[in-house]
Parts: sequence; structure tokens; C-alpha cells
Amino acid sequence: MKIFSAPNILSLSRIVLLPFLYFLLFADLKVIMLISYIIIGSTDYFDGKIARRLNQTTDLGKTLDSVADLFFYLSSAFFIYYLFPDVIDANFTLLMILFGVKILSFVISVVKCNKPLLMHTTLLRLSAAMVYFLFIFSFFFDTSYFATIVIMLYMIAFLEEISIFIIYGKIDPDTRSIFTLP
Repeated sequence: MKIFSAPNILSLSRIVLLPFLYFLLFADLKVIMLISYIIIGSTDYFDGKIARRLNQTTDLGKTLDSVADLFFYLSSAFFIYYLFPDVIDANFTLLMILFGVKILSFVISVVKCNKPLLMHTTLLRLSAAMVYFLFIFSFFFDTSYFATIVIMLYMIAFLEEISIFIIYGKIDPDTRSIFTLP
């Protein structure tokens, strides 16, 4: 197994470069932060594409991608809260429900799969992409309603994830949808 493959390096770069985004945020270098965010966030798209194209998909790569996604998208939520608190305030109750559903999904994955699993279903990928664009668009527009849509989509995606764990137990994290399973 090749640990230092291009996809793994891209996933790892998302984790390693994340503190740089915090530095830019707290240094009030918003334009540079936005540009850096776009570049760093794009690695989420390219790591999977390259892994599939070069046939370098591995369990380590899936785990690295999941961990990088978790840190990057939680940080994205913090960045939105820090820079655009009105977007979060308008959706606070929904966000608390979302976090509850995610925690429930985490607990169910541990119980049913004997370890925490982070799925990469189509809905979860779409939700992550929407968070990425939510942050970018927030620099230019009021994205409160867009954030509501993103949160609702994430809730549906996590409910699908919970259903997969309950019905099928341990499963490939790259399963596209509950509807693609036997």
C-alpha cells in the first residue's frame, strides 16, 4: 500500500493547511483567506478524482479524506459563524438539531459497525460541496436561506446514513446511496 500517494497527500494537505486559514482569519486578511480557502477546499474534489483515475483508492485514503472533511467542514462552519454570524443566528435551532442527528449517526455507526464510520454518500458529498460554496457566497450575498437549505440537506443525508447503518451495518463508506444497496 502506497501511503504517500497523490490523493493521500491532497487529503493530508487539507488538514495541515487548515491552521493557515485560521491565521488569515484572525489576522483579518479576508481576501487572502477566501482565495486560500478556495484552493485548500478544492483538494476535497481532486483527491477522490485522482484516487479513482489512478486506481489508488485505499482504506487509508478513505479515512484520511473523511478526517480531512470533518476538520475542514467543521472549520468552515466556524468561519461562517466568525465572519457572518447572522447566517448562523438565523439557523441556530436547525444547526442544533443537525448536530444532534450527526451525533446520533456517529453513535449508531459505533454500535452497528464497532467503529465510527463517516460515509461518502452522494447526499453527503453534495452537502459538503454546498457548505464550501456557502462560505464563498457569504462574502458576496446574504446566504441565510441558502444555509437553511444546506442544513436541511445535511439532515436528510445523515438520516440516510443512519438508515444504512441500521439496515446494513458495516458497509463501504463510499456507498453512494441507500437506494444502491441490495
